[in-house]
Amino acid sequence: MKETIRIKYHSDQIDRLTYIDGKSDWIDLRAAEEITLKKGDFTLISLGVSVQVPAGYELIIAPRSSTFKHYGLIQTNGIGVVDESYSGDNDILRMPVYATRDTVVHVNERICQFRIQRHQPQIEFEEVESLGRTDRGGFGSTGRA
Repeated sequence: MKETIRIKYHSDQIDRLTYIDGKSDWIDLRAAEEITLKKGDFTLISLGVSVQVPAGYELIIAPRSSTFKHYGLIQTNGIGVVDESYSGDNDILRMPVYATRDTVVHVNERICQFRIQRHQPQIEFEEVESLGRTDRGGFGSTGRA
């Protein structure tokens, strides 16, 4: 089943959103402005689009795997979560970044990506004295001898 995301473009200098056939089901987002950052700078990079996510979904924004390598940028919130209430004409998607070195991001360069996912179902929390399971070895222990 296909879902529809309504998109308002705020720039005619960025490519329209599309899948990269056969490569991924994530969709690239592009810088809608030229940004020059010095090491240690923080900014919100405009991605040039406002969206209306389908009811019952949220949009997840994450850096592309090459963003740090090419630009030295870290997305400061790890991932971005956009729920369906952030859907006004001027609710422009942005990528919050911290520069680890001097860098320039040019208009239309792919810097992050998104996908949508359904909201998690309602969860009931049951408090117990024991989970009744064997400990795995602590946080970060997978694969350690």
